[in-house]
Amino acid sequence: MAATRVIISMECSDCKRRNYSTTKNKRTMQEKLQLKKYCPWCGKHTAHKEGK
Repeated sequence: MAATRVIISMECSDCKRRNYSTTKNKRTMQEKLQLKKYCPWCGKHTAHKEGK
């Protein structure tokens, strides 16, 4: 049985640094995850998209 939850890294849309990691259920959510998170390098809240 294959695991449905995978670990993904979240990268900042401004500076492209990978700041956060989280899990995602591939079976129920096929599209890329996008959250608004705080980027310590930019010093502000920015959109973080699912990276590779």
